[in-house]
Amino acid sequence: MVDSNLNKEHLVTVVSEDHETPCWGCGLRLLHPPNAPVFKCVWCGAITDKYESKCDHKNYWWRHMRDRCFVCVLIGFILFVICGGVWAVYPVIFSISFFCGIFHLTITGILSITTVLLFTLTALRSAGTPPLIEWGSYPAVGKKQLENYTFCHYCSKPKSPRTHHCRTCGICVLDMDHHCPFIGNCVGAANHQHFIAFLISVLVSTMYVTIMSAYAGLHIWPPLTYRYLDHFRGGDRSLAWRALQDVAIALVSSAVLLSTRGLVLVYLFVSSISLEIGISVLLWQQLCYIYEGQTYLSSLSMRGGDAAGEKDCKNLFRFFSCPYPVLRFLPNFWNSPKRHEK
Repeated sequence: MVDSNLNKEHLVTVVSEDHETPCWGCGLRLLHPPNAPVFKCVWCGAITDKYESKCDHKNYWWRHMRDRCFVCVLIGFILFVICGGVWAVYPVIFSISFFCGIFHLTITGILSITTVLLFTLTALRSAGTPPLIEWGSYPAVGKKQLENYTFCHYCSKPKSPRTHHCRTCGICVLDMDHHCPFIGNCVGAANHQHFIAFLISVLVSTMYVTIMSAYAGLHIWPPLTYRYLDHFRGGDRSLAWRALQDVAIALVSSAVLLSTRGLVLVYLFVSSISLEIGISVLLWQQLCYIYEGQTYLSSLSMRGGDAAGEKDCKNLFRFFSCPYPVLRFLPNFWNSPKRHEK
């Protein structure tokens, strides 16, 4: 009898009030292990972090000033490329042919208006507001209604799994990709399409600027004066290297004689080439994330051990809102559903 009583005593568990925490989602009190900082409600599915607290916005003012400076620099660069390009290129184009000048001036107007319009939509439109959902009380919150939701201590409201809080903008953004200081706004569910279209417009415009500035520069470039190139004969590598040096010296010497219009053309050519490289890398990265059904922030969380989305070429067409009849004829190699929800 004594042994059986001892065994019964070992089966008794004492629950301390320290291990009982109310769920922020439905208000029910949850029992959890003493060393569990993060736990999930079995009723509503909300995730609670006992030790998560609101941090102070120490650099909030600095981040806002940084974004405004970047936006001002980008706007100034766009205006300089448009106005400086028209001033430097089109006198040369119109001197060749009036019809050619009108044609390229029309293309410039279309590209300029499209780029400025897409920049305005991306910068001024809300990045994406999370949907309102009831929370906090048991009768109002149904079973699994807040599945994998967390609580944002900055906004004091629920946050869905694909929602992130931006400390620069001070809001929660649905399907947030990243915060872009050059547009002074986040890139999320509501303006991600405009951001991709803006990148494509900038890439096409810079390629056009590169071609036109090079074409106009060749017509106004001073004649090159070679010192030793006429005396080089044969296929020796040393002679070829000296020939390249002679061409480089001739280019630099003639560049000193360039007018202001020629210097502007050189700057437009070099800056557009540099911008094309950076925009191409960023656009390729964005399209790869969309193809994989991810965003930049979700890809970072997947590296931490979360489940990865499956790749599907249909994600790109769904992202750009292609009609359903088009999607039916696309190959589906992985048979994966849409991951990039909007």
